[in-house]
Amino acid sequence: MSGTPSSADGRDPLTAAGLDRARPCGRVAAVHGSVIDAEFAGEELPAIGEALSIEWDLGRPLLAEVEQHLDPATVRAVALQSTSGLRRGTAVCRRRGPIQVPVGEPVLGRLLNAVGDLADRGAPLPAAVVRRPIHRRPPGIIAQSADTQIFHTGIKVIDLLAPLVNGGKAAMFGGAGVGKTVLIMELIRTTVERHSGISVFSGIGERSREGHELLLELRESGVLARTALVFGQMNEPPGARWRAGLTALAIAEHFRDDMHENVLLLIDNVYRLVQAGSEVSGLLGRLPSRVGYQPTLASEIAELEERIASVAGAAITSIQAVYVPADDFTDPAVAEIFSHLDSSIVLSREMAGEAMYPAVDPLESASSLLDPRLVGERHYRTAQEVRKIIAHYRELQEIIALLGVEELSSADRTAVKRARRLMRFLTQPFMVTVPFTGKPGRTVPLEATLAGCTAILEGRTDDWPEDSLYMVGELEEARQKHPQARRSGSA
Repeated sequence: MSGTPSSADGRDPLTAAGLDRARPCGRVAAVHGSVIDAEFAGEELPAIGEALSIEWDLGRPLLAEVEQHLDPATVRAVALQSTSGLRRGTAVCRRRGPIQVPVGEPVLGRLLNAVGDLADRGAPLPAAVVRRPIHRRPPGIIAQSADTQIFHTGIKVIDLLAPLVNGGKAAMFGGAGVGKTVLIMELIRTTVERHSGISVFSGIGERSREGHELLLELRESGVLARTALVFGQMNEPPGARWRAGLTALAIAEHFRDDMHENVLLLIDNVYRLVQAGSEVSGLLGRLPSRVGYQPTLASEIAELEERIASVAGAAITSIQAVYVPADDFTDPAVAEIFSHLDSSIVLSREMAGEAMYPAVDPLESASSLLDPRLVGERHYRTAQEVRKIIAHYRELQEIIALLGVEELSSADRTAVKRARRLMRFLTQPFMVTVPFTGKPGRTVPLEATLAGCTAILEGRTDDWPEDSLYMVGELEEARQKHPQARRSGSA
């Protein structure tokens, strides 16, 4: 779809000059917070999902999306902007289609809100910018590509234990403060620098401070020019947070389908999208479902997730942060998101407390791609051995805490020694954390990760100090870090 050009000042033509086609044909009948009832007497009712433009006297028109037909003359819509000051009787114009947002090269390096308006105080978008509807069917099964090409991140623990696939969906699960946003920022940098691809970041329910910090970080690192940012901030109405993910997805789909570019779609945080949907559901008067979630939970998540796919020649690869309430992975929203994923990266609060960053749990994280037919026998065997020895170490931790390492058998002491070295080797300094840690960031090829883990598993680092393997890139860096490691010979 080519979409519709915007006006010279970056506004939607239906707002700026095109209201003759979508003439005012209704009026506001009631306002309930972010929910608006509109009457269309003698007119065909707008379809579910159609956009409405409310022509009030407080500046730019207020956008809303139809969600319910209350009776033959009344619809109920959810506003995507603040309704403060809206009065009954205000004119309502039909858009004759879904909300459309700007896409393409002009939005790279820019920050948009959920309805496609610029939020970075920069120059207006070009007059001929292409627009796409935020609602769209996912690619058909025949159109989707079945390639299983590995998406290398340069992050050791992810590439080894939870590899990503081009056109796949991965999520990082964790509670507050365990490093989800830092991982996402590092992945944006990796995509632009290593893959020369395009990144689209969707901040759902983000704090203004977080969005500002991300914008400055991307600008300083030089990768903002290949990144589009879409924010539905925490202080915005639930409708804006609810649709921010679909706005970012519309931008990503244009690069995939029309420009044949590989796109990395990052979403922080999908759980806040679910929360926004729950708020909207309550405002619409729907009865809650399990644990108070909206009855449409499964369909809302599927509407987003099923559009993330690979087609011939291009792919949208998605990495999403998912907040886990009270660290409860049986929460219905978390469980529903799990069902759509190819890779799940679980962040551990215990590991974060021990400063093991990235705090990716090597036992809980998994990927459907970790199969010897896809990643090769060596990668699969190494990953399984790493998991096995770390699992054995965790089984022994209670005994160690009570009796000490000296009470273990010789074989168990060796396993503990190697597991502790493996866990430290899988830590890694990030480029985005240089201002905080002073350590230069590292990007590690998969081959170097496999070689380092193999050397540790085979005992070639048994006499190295543990801290020589902490926060390094390749194994050679650990060897150069301590004289004792250098004297122990090559690995």
